[in-house]
Amino acid sequence: MSRAEAFSEREAAMCTVARMVEDGKTYWVAGGGTPLYSTLLGKRLYAPMAQYITEDGVVAPEPSLPFEPMMTMVASRSAHRALAWGTMNSAGLDAQLGFMDVGILNTLQVDQHGNINSTALGEYDGDHRRFGGPGGADTIAACCWRTILMTDQQKRKFVRQVDFISSPGYLDGSPGARERAGLPRGTGPWRVVTPWATYDYLDRRLRLIAHAPWVTVEDILNECEWLPLVADEVAVIDPPTEEEVQILRAELDVRGQTTDAAGEWIIWDGERYVRGT
Repeated sequence: MSRAEAFSEREAAMCTVARMVEDGKTYWVAGGGTPLYSTLLGKRLYAPMAQYITEDGVVAPEPSLPFEPMMTMVASRSAHRALAWGTMNSAGLDAQLGFMDVGILNTLQVDQHGNINSTALGEYDGDHRRFGGPGGADTIAACCWRTILMTDQQKRKFVRQVDFISSPGYLDGSPGARERAGLPRGTGPWRVVTPWATYDYLDRRLRLIAHAPWVTVEDILNECEWLPLVADEVAVIDPPTEEEVQILRAELDVRGQTTDAAGEWIIWDGERYVRGT
C-alpha cells in the first residue's frame, strides 16, 4: 500500500483504529461516525472475520451507496443488509454474558483513569452545557472486555478529572475499583486514539505510547490539561495509505460528514508530513 499524500486528521485516527481490528473478535461500536467507519475499514482491509454490532443492537449492517446510512440509528437506512436487528438491550445482555470483545466510542472528555464524559461540561448542579449523553456507551464501557476511545487531541478533552462520568473507566484508579462498582472483572479501557497519538493504560493510568509523524511528544503533552505517563520508547504511528483513504471517501463517508468535520489536513511536502488548514 502506498503512503497517502493528503488526508484529514479524522481520517488518520480512523486508519489507526482500523489496524487494531482483529479477526475473530466482536466489536460493539457507537452508532455512526468514526467508531463505525474505523471498524468497517478494518474489516474490509485487515480482519475480514471480525464481527460488529452497532450501538442500538443491529448486527453487521452495510453501507448502501450512494447514500450515507451510518449517521443515524433505529432506522432502516442504518440496518441495510444486517444479519439481525436487535435492540440496545439485547446487545447489552450479550455484553454482560461476555460476548463483546471490544467497544469503540467517541467522547467529549477523558480523564487520567479512562473515565468518559459525554453528558455535560461544567458543574452539573450549576452552570453547565448539556450534551446528548452516553446512549449505549455506558454499557459498552462497563461490559466490553476492552474499550477503545476516539477523540481529538485537545487540552479541553484530556482533563485530570471529567466533569461528569457518563461511562466508566477505572473510576478513581484504585485497584479493584471497577469490580467494587459491580462491573465485570477484567474489563475496562484499553486504548485512546487521537489524530496525533495513541495511549494505553499502565496501572490504570493513561500512558502515551505512540505519536503521529507530523507532531512531537511535546506537541501532544501541550494539549493535555494534565501530564499522562509517557512510555520509555514512544513509537511513530504509520500514516494512512491511499487505499485506506480511498475506501473512507468513496465507500463509507461519501458525503464527508465525518472526515471533513473537524481538524487540520495533513500534507506530504515531498520530505515530511506537515499540518495544513
